This record gives sequence, C-alpha cells and structure tokens, in this order.
Amino acid sequence: MSSTDNSPDKQALRELIREHYKKKDYVGWFEALYAGAGRDTGKIPWADRRPNANLIAWLDREQIRGQGRSAVVVGCGLGDDAELLARHGFKVTAFDVSSSAIEWAKQRFPRTSVTYAQADLFNLPAEWVGGFEFVFEAYTIQALPQLVRNQAVDAVASLCKPGGEVLVICRARGDDEPTEEVPFPISPAEMARFDSGGLRRMAFEDFFDGQDPPVRRFRVLYQRASG
Repeated sequence: MSSTDNSPDKQALRELIREHYKKKDYVGWFEALYAGAGRDTGKIPWADRRPNANLIAWLDREQIRGQGRSAVVVGCGLGDDAELLARHGFKVTAFDVSSSAIEWAKQRFPRTSVTYAQADLFNLPAEWVGGFEFVFEAYTIQALPQLVRNQAVDAVASLCKPGGEVLVICRARGDDEPTEEVPFPISPAEMARFDSGGLRRMAFEDFFDGQDPPVRRFRVLYQRASG
C-alpha cells in the first residue's frame, strides 16, 4: 500500500473511500480499487511497478543482507517491495487486505520466493504475531484514519519478534499541521505510539524526497528488545 501521489482520478478515489467510511469499513476500499482496476496498474495510484525508492536507498546505505532472516511486508500491494527484500536475501512473507492485489502480485512474479497471503492487519494470523525478524511498513498506516491508527501501529509492531527490527516509511507532518484526506501524513506524536509498543527507536529521519514537488517523509527504524 502506498500514497495517492500519482492518482489518475483523485476525486473518484475519495468518493470510493467515503462510501466505505460511511459503513465504518476502513479497509474495504482497497479490494474495491484493486478488483475494479482490471489488472491495469495505471488505475492504482501507488502502483509504480518498482520498489519504494526510500527503501532502496536505506538498504543500499546500510548494506543490508537478509540471509537467514525472516521478513514481512505490510500492505504489500503488487509486490515490488517484497521482491526487493527477497533479492536482498530475506525469507519474505507479504500480505495485503486485498485478495485481488495478492493474486495480481502472484501473476506478476510467477517464480517468486515470496510467500504472498491475503490478511487483514486488524486480524492477523496468530502464528505471525512475534514471528518476524524484519518488518517493513510503507504507506499503509497513512492510508488509515486516525480513528484506527493506534490499532494499526500496534498491529504492525506486534509482528516483530524479540531482537527484530521494524522499518517504517511514511508521509510526514508536524504535530500542529492538519490532515484532512487520504493519504493522512503522520505526525511525530503519532509515531511515538511505536515506542510505547515495546519497540525502541534506533534512527529517525525527517526528509523531503525527490518528487516534484518534494514530499516530506519519515523513515524510522525500531528494534524490539531481545529478551
């Protein structure tokens, strides 16, 4: 899942989201969007058909090698980030609430080593809780309203096993800046929820990306105590 940076029809997307929000369904619009796209990536605002540039930069800078480590990608969409982590050696599980997105990802990468699964962040399989050494979350939390944001943060954090790491990349805003529509940029105060979930902040980057116009992002690394 990503932001609506490249949305081909922002108004139609906003209407789709509003329809589901009225029913207190905060994630159903993802399946509606993917299912209605007819495998046309141009109809998915965040489907760039390449991995997240800010993940690539981090992996390269930190010289990350995942051999022997398990990883999970939250809201994996069409799978580009999951495939990147697999190329870095991780044993990757990637999930999305949209079954259409998962089937599409499998079609795109028929020889993948990634385990793709349909799953709801708010109702995770019990065996996944505390089950991964590396958790990657990009742009999923920012696509959810503040009403369920703390619950989403807690769910992401719960995937990390003792001694494991969580990397979060998101749109950013100041604590006093308003946010009115998807994507909802995340404030430092909201990010602090990860710290209260048993994770320790190891690095916090606040930067503007290379888009035109530039978008403010946070890239934050957490670690869970080993015991």
